[in-house]
Amino acid sequence: MKIIVCAKQVPDTTEVKIDKVKNTLIRDSAPSIMNYEDENALEEALRIKEQFPDSYITVISMGPPQAKDMLEECIAQGADEAILISDRELVGSDTWATSNVLAAGIRKLSGFDLILTGRQAIDGDTAQVGPQLAEKLGIPQVTYVKEVTVNDNEIIAKRTLENGYETLKLKTPCLLTVTRELNQPRYMTIKGIYNVKNQEIKVWNIKDINVDLTEVGLDASPTKVVESFVPTSKGKGTVIEADSAKEKVAILLEKLKEKHI
Repeated sequence: MKIIVCAKQVPDTTEVKIDKVKNTLIRDSAPSIMNYEDENALEEALRIKEQFPDSYITVISMGPPQAKDMLEECIAQGADEAILISDRELVGSDTWATSNVLAAGIRKLSGFDLILTGRQAIDGDTAQVGPQLAEKLGIPQVTYVKEVTVNDNEIIAKRTLENGYETLKLKTPCLLTVTRELNQPRYMTIKGIYNVKNQEIKVWNIKDINVDLTEVGLDASPTKVVESFVPTSKGKGTVIEADSAKEKVAILLEKLKEKHI
């Protein structure tokens, strides 16, 4: 089975800062990490390979040159191949433009059976790239996947819903976007880290993939970020003390009236 994992290098949002003038992320203010749910996508690919040893895992990413560090970690965890699509022409791409790039890169590869992506990236939370990619490749998709079973060319996916889950069956080739409930990502191994030294991370630029230049980059992106900000603390709340719930409600109502609510 040929498996493609789409991965993104993102800033650790627990430490990120915002440029108050430009309303953009100061990416240098936080360490870069692999997007959490993309880790789950890679882990599931590795588990499928354990079930089907002839499987081949390719990790593909669009990003700046430093994203090679993340891809080296993917190799150290067990991926067979890693490809970075990096070009200044791609700067500012939104989800639509990004999915155009990834689709072009995947078409350049020699076929696939399964594409695994994280549900969403922690720096954007749009959950759009996976579904857009499936549409552009013309393949079936299941999103918010929490459990996967593979039987030859058939995939059974359990999809998370607000009030439960649903089980769907689909044929390969197909695409799944996964959640953190799916599995527990593994660590890099000593053998894997050693293999990184002998494994070249392929880097493709805009000329290496067959993509229309009018469909990538900031100018081609139909969505723009108007503002980014860190929520400010609202301060400590007020605790109402009283002997009974009825008295507490009366005090609460009085306080709301004082504020003309």
